[in-house]
Amino acid sequence: MKKVSKIICIILSSILALVLITAVVFSIIFRNEISAISSIKVLKPRVENSLQCGIYEMSFNGDYYFDDYLAQGGAKNDRELLDFIMNKMTKGLLKLKIKTSKIGCSSFTARKPNGEHLFARNYDLYSTNTCIVRIKGNKNRHASISTVDLSFINIPAYKNVNNLISKAYCLAAPYAPLDGINDAGVSCGIYMTYQGDGRNVIATDQNTDLPDFSPTTFIRMILDYADSLEEAIDFAKAYDMHDSAGTSFHIMITDRSGRSAILEWVYGKNGSDNKGALRKLVVTYNDADEHIGPHEAESDFQWVTNFIIQSGYYQEYSTKTLVGWDRYNILYDELSKTDAIIEDEMSAMKILQKIAQRTIRPNRKADDYILTIHSVIYNLDNLTTLWCGNEQYADTNGMFKYKFDKNKNCFIRDLL
Repeated sequence: MKKVSKIICIILSSILALVLITAVVFSIIFRNEISAISSIKVLKPRVENSLQCGIYEMSFNGDYYFDDYLAQGGAKNDRELLDFIMNKMTKGLLKLKIKTSKIGCSSFTARKPNGEHLFARNYDLYSTNTCIVRIKGNKNRHASISTVDLSFINIPAYKNVNNLISKAYCLAAPYAPLDGINDAGVSCGIYMTYQGDGRNVIATDQNTDLPDFSPTTFIRMILDYADSLEEAIDFAKAYDMHDSAGTSFHIMITDRSGRSAILEWVYGKNGSDNKGALRKLVVTYNDADEHIGPHEAESDFQWVTNFIIQSGYYQEYSTKTLVGWDRYNILYDELSKTDAIIEDEMSAMKILQKIAQRTIRPNRKADDYILTIHSVIYNLDNLTTLWCGNEQYADTNGMFKYKFDKNKNCFIRDLL
């Protein structure tokens, strides 16, 4: 009997040792992923039967393999991107999805009286959960903070991020930023352009010998590596752009010098811009945009919504049909009053409120679920972020402030 008990003890001890070894190996292999998943916090919970979806925060202190992504030449489509993320971040154990939607957004640049430069952005879409993603800097990358629409990474609006699977989906968040700022004071955002033949939106799909990028991964490259506006533009010139999910985009970039640029990929005019492979990059700087129009020529600031800004692109169409034309003109009217010199970040937020969805469409139907998902003001000089979710402009509980902590080499939440 004693011999049997001894054998059982040996077996149980062996099993326990194997479990412990497996746990140690697992924790080593997935140490970066475990750290990121455990960092997820609920900043504001989702409210059932309302447009107020959840607001989360997530931190990446370790590797998310973006250097490896660059080394392989990027990705030509979402499938290639997903394969890379699944193999690297989930080691093939989880099937991820990334998708994009038709988004309507706005941005502008401005200055404070003390000379500090601001970059403001509204993100408009169907009600959705969002995540503020903090990236810790290291010798290979800048520290940054950005915003991710969680519906892009397989978390629908009616779900909470409250279990291991949904949190694991968030591991793809670094590859899907919509806007952000890095510790070099470079900030950027992405906006849909609805390019095509008048009936269908045609994605940009360049096909040269250059390596490949999608818009959100290009935003990630800017945030991780760009030291200036010019360096970010050099990145754009060095890659083929492949828009995601059949949509088309342009990108706005600025830095603490006060210069900004809108990057667009176009071929011909709107009625004939239906060959995504033939589109070429056109860069329009804030101080060299007299060809756009008299307002743009006389303004040092720059602003953008959801149509191609190149002169003559829409000759065949009325400007009243352009997506974001109303928001574009409201922005100019507001900014031109003071030549875009704005008292502070909260004043800039009030301008974003003037073009928020509830403001410009007050009589919309009850089943209209589109709203301004987030509004954000980036200060490029003192490296702060003022972030507002779900149009909660009158409620400071709906706003969050971040500042760059040089000692921690990351952006941290601060008191409003």
